[in-house]
Amino acid sequence: MKFSWRTALLWVLPALVIGFFLWQGSFASTSPATMGRNAANTRMTYGRFLEYLDADRVVSVDLYDGGRTAIVEAIDSELDNRIQRLRVDLPGNSPELVSRLRTEGIHFDVHPVRNDGAVWGLLGNLIFPVLLIGGLFFLFRRSGNVPGGPGQAMSFGKSRARFQMEAKTGVMFDDVAGIEEAKEELQEVVTFLKKPERFTAVGARIPKGVLLVGPPGTGKTLLAKAIAGEAGVPFFSISGSEFVEMFVGVGASRVRDLFKKAKENAPCIIFIDEIDAVGRQRGAGIGGGNDEREQTLNQLLTEMDGFEGNTGIIIIAATNRPDVLDAALLRPGRFDRQVTVDVPDIKGRLEVLKVHARNKKLATEISLEAIARRTPGFSGADLANLLNEAAILTARRRKEAITMLEIDDAVDRVIAGMEGTPLVDSKSKRLIAYHEIGHAIIGTLVRDHDPVQKVTLVPRGQARGLTWFAPSEEQMLISRSQILARIQGALGGRAAEEVVFGDAEVTTGAGNDLQQVTGMARQMVTRFGMSSLGPLSLEGQSSEVFLGRDLMVRSEYSEEIASRIDAQVRSIVEHCYDEARRIVRENRVVIDRLVDLLIEKETIDGEEFRQIVAEYTDIPEKEQYTPQL
Repeated sequence: MKFSWRTALLWVLPALVIGFFLWQGSFASTSPATMGRNAANTRMTYGRFLEYLDADRVVSVDLYDGGRTAIVEAIDSELDNRIQRLRVDLPGNSPELVSRLRTEGIHFDVHPVRNDGAVWGLLGNLIFPVLLIGGLFFLFRRSGNVPGGPGQAMSFGKSRARFQMEAKTGVMFDDVAGIEEAKEELQEVVTFLKKPERFTAVGARIPKGVLLVGPPGTGKTLLAKAIAGEAGVPFFSISGSEFVEMFVGVGASRVRDLFKKAKENAPCIIFIDEIDAVGRQRGAGIGGGNDEREQTLNQLLTEMDGFEGNTGIIIIAATNRPDVLDAALLRPGRFDRQVTVDVPDIKGRLEVLKVHARNKKLATEISLEAIARRTPGFSGADLANLLNEAAILTARRRKEAITMLEIDDAVDRVIAGMEGTPLVDSKSKRLIAYHEIGHAIIGTLVRDHDPVQKVTLVPRGQARGLTWFAPSEEQMLISRSQILARIQGALGGRAAEEVVFGDAEVTTGAGNDLQQVTGMARQMVTRFGMSSLGPLSLEGQSSEVFLGRDLMVRSEYSEEIASRIDAQVRSIVEHCYDEARRIVRENRVVIDRLVDLLIEKETIDGEEFRQIVAEYTDIPEKEQYTPQL
């Protein structure tokens, strides 16, 4: 807990107040009666007091507590006739005592009863409520400056966007690599903000909104930071989820407040991250949609391009779910442009690696081009994580620079998970070795399959063994022969188990392989028209994402067609499985040698694997993609 003088005063002041009242209460309770009682330490019985009266040894009497207590000054003959103060408890009211004191001429005085106890008791009861109210008031004032604190209960409708007059994000366009097309689109926005006359001179109008679309980790938010750093204009940044609250109307109020502030600081940029949280299609779901979210979306649509319009405000939004956005949000005039920020190609990956390798100590033998070739499908965030994992492994192994060994281990860890405990030499290890060699031998001997990169028995994640393939650069189009080759390769492990150990000894290790095989075969039949059913697309690319549509979706084909689809899927899988078993049976000798080598070394790289296979059979020449770096 951080110390502050306000916190100290919050606890010290109540303690001082309580101590002061207790101190005052102690004085208030010291009435004359109490003082007299404290002064008279010696008690005297009432009978003894009467004897002193009879002997004329009483000098004076002070009556307290309504005549129930008396402080007596009497002459004590045993103490050389010195006067002693004695306390006497009287039996209730004693009017005859007062008469006798008057008769005998003894000086006496009656002290009235003071009611200070009730007053201080009342004040004591008020101390705690007063301190409680004062403490709450102090806490409310203190939390008034905290966003979302209890002191801001009346400011729910205010925008929570972070505002920077001159955004200093530390990111420029030079720091963004691998997405050159998206950078060019957004550089026009920066140029318009800096030199608008270049566009207005020819009658051009800058887009009001730019929607960044792409998979997670491709650099959408990083691009927004670069725009903020390059433009040099006021910058508002907010997440789509910050508009929606549990109270109806709060999100719409925040949208109005955001655009009000933006108009006051125009020209400016508003960046809305994860806009799908507030921009989903309206009216989706059973019984309608979310009223609060839809009101917020309606207000956002109005502010972006409504009756009043907004001049000088450029809205940049990012999402990885453009399929769920409302159509009114995507029309020209609101988001005029949709910029796709996709995973980088090999040239883009090389540029991304150069950016993230600036602060890394790399060994001289490190080749960023080799890393870029080995990581197809990696996004910018994946590549950054890859180099970071390699740096962590380097520090753990107490090396001075990152080597290719750490890069290889980091790639395996990012793709498959942490390395597990190696298997002991047993029947299970030999069965897994045959399974993995079955995958690898099919991938090597089938012409249209991706070449083998590595076979290992080192467990990673949930897998007890792994076979890595080195696919060529991302292919936009995949042929029928390539899909069939991938199905055969996925069935190679089960085929090896059945051929070597028999049908009764097949294991559950091929469960994930069978799921992939079924999915690929079904897509061939229902989406790609690669079966005897003809060129028909019988299923959509993706299922609906809203609950109501899931319940109300209807089948796009008859039961007869559904039966034929199932038969075609089964026919494709059975054909590929027969081919896989044939290849395993024909190459049993080299498979046995490779299994023994794999059990001994636990890892065989792709080049060594192909050299051994080439000693026994001819390896078909595969098409290789050679990118221009």
